[in-house]
Amino acid sequence: MPDTTPPATPDPPALPVTFRPGRTRAVLTVLAVGTFATITAIGMLLDGLGTGERLSFALTALLLAGVLLLLARPRVTADEAGVTVVNLTAKRRLAWAEIIRVNLRNGDPWAFLDLSDGTSLPALGIQPGIARQRAVQDARALRALVEARSAAAPEAPRG
Repeated sequence: MPDTTPPATPDPPALPVTFRPGRTRAVLTVLAVGTFATITAIGMLLDGLGTGERLSFALTALLLAGVLLLLARPRVTADEAGVTVVNLTAKRRLAWAEIIRVNLRNGDPWAFLDLSDGTSLPALGIQPGIARQRAVQDARALRALVEARSAAAPEAPRG
């Protein structure tokens, strides 16, 4: 008969801890630098372009590199006071009591934090993308932290 017991909750990591998609971040950073260098070099090497046109190549390259670096920004940082979720353009600080559950289901593009106000917050800093196993480990570690912190403060509202 197959074992149907859920896997043991891992010990929570030491605080502070930051979760981010390391490989994805490295790939995007390299692409940003490469894109900027390539487009700028093409603009400078093309004959017959004026200063304004060359500048437009460099500005376009800077814009594209900026978008790639923005995609590399997401992270989730946990410390004694709570969790900071940094997504593409937004940053949100949560107290431990606000987080009910950490979810990373099969097929999800990133983890979701179920909050005590009934909403769900995407946590792009934990995403399966290139390194699925790492994302699963990070989600489990954050889940263990949430469970440990909620057990440490039973009087906190748990919606």
